[in-house]
Amino acid sequence: MNIVILDDYQDAVRKLDCAHLLDKHNAKVFTNSVKGIGQLAVRLRDAEVIVLIRQRTELSAALLQRLPKLRLVVQTGPIGPHVDVAACTRLGIAVAQGTSHYIAAAELTWALIMAASRRLPQYINNLKHGAWQQSGLKAHGMPVNFSLGTTLRGKTLGIWGYGQVGSLVAQYGRAFGMRVQVWGSASTLSKALADGFETCPNAEAFFQQADVLTLHLRLTPETHHIVTAHLLALMKPTALLVNTARAELIQEHALITALNRGRPGLAAIDVFESEPPLAGQPLLRLENVVCTPHIGFVEKETYEHYFTEAFTHILQFLEGHTQGLINPEAMHVLRK
Repeated sequence: MNIVILDDYQDAVRKLDCAHLLDKHNAKVFTNSVKGIGQLAVRLRDAEVIVLIRQRTELSAALLQRLPKLRLVVQTGPIGPHVDVAACTRLGIAVAQGTSHYIAAAELTWALIMAASRRLPQYINNLKHGAWQQSGLKAHGMPVNFSLGTTLRGKTLGIWGYGQVGSLVAQYGRAFGMRVQVWGSASTLSKALADGFETCPNAEAFFQQADVLTLHLRLTPETHHIVTAHLLALMKPTALLVNTARAELIQEHALITALNRGRPGLAAIDVFESEPPLAGQPLLRLENVVCTPHIGFVEKETYEHYFTEAFTHILQFLEGHTQGLINPEAMHVLRK
């Protein structure tokens, strides 16, 4: 069985404790990425099983049609729109998905909030260049003493989305003495109220009141570009926007414009519309932005969780089982 594991940027998968599950199989790990259907078709032409690390590679219908040997796609974590499941089913390709592992994403969110609030990346970078107690952040139009940073106690933490990650971040905010406000769907607001957190009457008030505002929404057609330039312009000049969810939640170019205009004053970003970001990505050049390379799920415990599930799905599939498959009917379609 030819198994291909794509986009293992850090060459971590072969060193996981669960890697032994594939000892009896021919598994090839790619640590670099290729783009474009042509290049991917060449890389995957002999693959019978493809293991995807989150949403790093798109499997479109056009690509899938060029992979006649492919029998199974295994997604680490929940499936997303990057895989054309309908095309997989039509072509007789089974698709297995894992479960979410949310603790790492919540902890990274809080790490970014802490680091940005106390200007840690700026202080660290300047210290390495010989500047003592200098954070930078002195551009014209920034609030007075903006470079000093601030504590979190007593500030308002706004959380848009109250699922597994958002609800855990809310608990962190409560533990740090923050006033926590939640915004989202009616069911989201009801759940937050039941847990003792405040809600807002509308999105405008939510953006206006937040000192720290963090996004924890799933990307769907309804949430695509849901954060508009209008909403960002309502934020305080001292506010921090955090996005560890999906870049496409924010209207294209709106965040760059908002940060250049000083509302919000800061952003901490773990996700980009193009990953890895293209050369010249403006967010990477702004002094009031903290950027990380989509590492919300990139840590050992989460990798062990994801790949133990993924490799178990492969072994079960080879034995004819359908556990974890979201389209078991595909197993009965004969591939041409």
